[in-house]
Amino acid sequence: MINWQNLKKKYSNSGGIFDIETKKERIAELDAESSKPEFWNDSEKAQSLSRERNELLKVVDSWQAVFGVLEDLRVLQELLEEDEDEDSLKEFHEQLAALEVAIEKIEFTRMLSGENDPSDAILSINAGAGGTEAQDWAEMVLRMYLRFCEKKDFKTEITDCQPGEEAGIKSATITVSGSYAYGWLRPEIGIHRLVRISPFDSNARRHTSFCSVFVFPDLPDEVEIEINEKDLRIDTYRSSGAGGQHVNKTDSAVRITHLPTGIVVACQNERSQHKNRATAMRQLRARLFELEERRKAEEASELASDKKDIAWGSQIRSYVLHPYRMVKDHRTGFEMGNADAVLDGDLERFIEAYLLGGQED
Repeated sequence: MINWQNLKKKYSNSGGIFDIETKKERIAELDAESSKPEFWNDSEKAQSLSRERNELLKVVDSWQAVFGVLEDLRVLQELLEEDEDEDSLKEFHEQLAALEVAIEKIEFTRMLSGENDPSDAILSINAGAGGTEAQDWAEMVLRMYLRFCEKKDFKTEITDCQPGEEAGIKSATITVSGSYAYGWLRPEIGIHRLVRISPFDSNARRHTSFCSVFVFPDLPDEVEIEINEKDLRIDTYRSSGAGGQHVNKTDSAVRITHLPTGIVVACQNERSQHKNRATAMRQLRARLFELEERRKAEEASELASDKKDIAWGSQIRSYVLHPYRMVKDHRTGFEMGNADAVLDGDLERFIEAYLLGGQED
């Protein structure tokens, strides 16, 4: 029979996988800190500590619920040892199976243990080789991530979108807000390849298209990133997207180029040039932070991958719609035959496969 005490100890006690007791102690420390009169004197620090407490509390509450089910199962097991009733035995096994699934889901959160994984995210999509085909594909990818975020209850906002010349988009940037948004989306960084019969080819030939996806953590204000104004070139222009007469008649959109690195960010979704500039600067801070973190970790090869041609040989995932239908991740080997569901945002299993063991060194 199951040793319930050992199972609970594995997850909750000091040195256990999740070390719940230590998390409870940290929550108590944060509660004591927040009760001090001077706690909100430093609002940025206070917000940071509040976010830490909320994330710890989510983990503890999840496991407290699991421990409650464990206790119920322990009692049910004792009753079965005295009198093995067929219905009770069936209920026991059903609850045990459900408990194992719940534990697996919570254990998955261990994979989202990066320093910035709890953060909001900034996701950028750029059409690659393939002309109109690639621009149409980039728009399909944008929709795919918007649908994925909707399924995860993440809030999204398109901050910049450059339409294609005939169809689709050349590029788009969206901000994604929600618990562990960056942790969920960072495995999507890379080149995405589409194979299909072209809707733009009168001869109905098969075409291959590419687009790139980059993801950056949306940093809280307390994270300091030094940016010299002399290193910036700031251009304003008229928004190209929807927004009515005001958007089309004023130079409210902002594009910022960081001259030392060549990083370019833009925002055009607000009517206010000031707000667009603030959003673009936030994107720049995120990209410079990510660049510096990679340098610190000496991940030069990964940094170089950002500069790969968006074409053959560098894709992380292929979406094949002809002559068969399948989506395959080349890093993990995980694949799904229901390509339509994937393009409608069903990405969780791809991301889980990557985080649970398919990550490249």
